[in-house]
Amino acid sequence: MAVTMPGVVGVIGGGRMGAGIAQVFAAGGATVSVVESDDSAVAAARQRIADGLAKAAERGKLAEEPEVVLGRVTVFADLARLSPNADLVVEAVPERAEAKVDVLTRAESVVSENTVLASNTSSLSIAELGAALRGPGRFLGMHFFNPVPASKLVEVVTAPATRESVTGLVRGWVRALGKTDVVVRDSPGFATSRLGVLLGLEAIRMLEEGVADAKAIDDAMELGYRHPMGPLRSTDLVGLDVRLAIAEHLHSTLGERFAPPKLLRDKVAAGELGRKSGRGFYDWS
Repeated sequence: MAVTMPGVVGVIGGGRMGAGIAQVFAAGGATVSVVESDDSAVAAARQRIADGLAKAAERGKLAEEPEVVLGRVTVFADLARLSPNADLVVEAVPERAEAKVDVLTRAESVVSENTVLASNTSSLSIAELGAALRGPGRFLGMHFFNPVPASKLVEVVTAPATRESVTGLVRGWVRALGKTDVVVRDSPGFATSRLGVLLGLEAIRMLEEGVADAKAIDDAMELGYRHPMGPLRSTDLVGLDVRLAIAEHLHSTLGERFAPPKLLRDKVAAGELGRKSGRGFYDWS
């Protein structure tokens, strides 16, 4: 399998995930365009990428100076400015099917017929998202993990319409990033979200029932099962609102074992979303 980096990459959405995706492709040598919603979001996305590159350099994980890599990144608020010659466009907008379909169909109208389109969704059906496209054969899921620069896994999700040649090309790009690809057929929650969310929901129920405190539950999984991060700290990192949205989708498609606990709903309603809000199952302030 050829291991090459795409020359031109578009990323739609410059939040934590989108900024991380842009960072790793730019660090690998690609020219990257990031699309955001407005000028303030453009500035914030650019700063996220700059901060991520600075941290990578501090850890000795960057082959070039951060300013050089950042020079390959352009951030703007007009999706129509995506390069028609892009090799790959990845959408990384919030986990709502209508929002993803909107940006994917608009991107498809801008780029060439040879551009691979991908979604960073962690649970939505790739087949259903792809059904809105004129060319679903060039579409698949590229599920990156948070934080993108440090994570070694990309879950490559294929729908029945996805061409094998596209899957092979994307697997090569993942390996060129220094990451490992796991190919999964399209199904609710794929492999990682289905298992990870189930573990996280049970940990929340244990906390709700007073079985142990958050640190004890996380320590049990980290020390007993060698998980690099416990399920509650991981939920804080992902975002309680994101985990709730995924759980609700899996609950509707896979049944009661994915029913979100009341504690999770209460925390999201109270604005306790994890690290991004300063408080979740832990205090991040």
